[in-house]
Amino acid sequence: MLTEHDVPPTRDVRLQDGVPTRSIPYGRDGRLAVTEWGDPYGTPVFFFHGTPGCRVGPLPKTSFLFRHRIRLICYDRPGYGRSTRREKRAVSDGADQVRTIADRLGIERFAVVGRSGGGPHALACAALLRERVTKAATLVTLAPPDEGPDGMGRRWYDDMAPSNIKEYEAASQGTRYFTEFLEPRAQDIREKPTSLIRGFFHELPQSDRRIVMNAVVRKSLTQGYEIALKSSFGGWVDDAVAFRNPWGFDLALISAPVRLWHGADDIFSPVSHTGWLAEKIRGAEPLIQPGVGHFSAIYALPSLLTWLTAGASSFARPAYCG
Repeated sequence: MLTEHDVPPTRDVRLQDGVPTRSIPYGRDGRLAVTEWGDPYGTPVFFFHGTPGCRVGPLPKTSFLFRHRIRLICYDRPGYGRSTRREKRAVSDGADQVRTIADRLGIERFAVVGRSGGGPHALACAALLRERVTKAATLVTLAPPDEGPDGMGRRWYDDMAPSNIKEYEAASQGTRYFTEFLEPRAQDIREKPTSLIRGFFHELPQSDRRIVMNAVVRKSLTQGYEIALKSSFGGWVDDAVAFRNPWGFDLALISAPVRLWHGADDIFSPVSHTGWLAEKIRGAEPLIQPGVGHFSAIYALPSLLTWLTAGASSFARPAYCG
């Protein structure tokens, strides 16, 4: 598990020259904070953090990434950490962000993986950057709230923790309403990052309680929350609102191999979401692990990374432009 002493330097990727998926400007100073982990000459994999989260958090050890020749690229989504906020963004905008970063880094082909709130953004890349995404994976992801007559609808909330239902119901009311709803909680977490874990601990299944009680995991999680919310909680607001609105892409566009990992006892992103996605994404392979919950995704990530990079041959030498 990574600690703050392991964090490599972070670079800012400017966005003013990017081609946005939708007509919402980033502004003249738009930027994304990007950190790379592991082998700089390894197979590129974009990792999407959870909600709330940032480019720093529970990740495999650097020695694992070097041993498996993995170049793990993480960035703060807009509004988190050091990245410029972009209000009213959609999940589909994640594909434009990754395209911009990949172009700046000189990477043509790459894999994508997202954990929790990062899962929908990984799927957006697989659908909208089909010519560049080699494989895609998600861990404890959410599904779209609605997609035509076969959408999840109210089933989206089935088996979800009461605190999450309350939060997403508020997010359904729009950015302004959800900002007012979330502000007291976010302010408390910014001052005391451990309060987020304390707040939901009573809802966790036993398997998740054991994980978050681990001192190394808890430190990594709270460090990530602290960095994510240091400047504002706008990224958290925009993530939740985006999840409860149309995602902006068709899952049927996904053609790359996809694996969907989920703990059967998850109460934050219920396992039914992955079951629904597995039916909608052609050829997707669901991996349901019994007896574990949301935070077991931390330990499932390494095996997905080795799958994502298996069979990769040659990749371009890293070259940062900008």
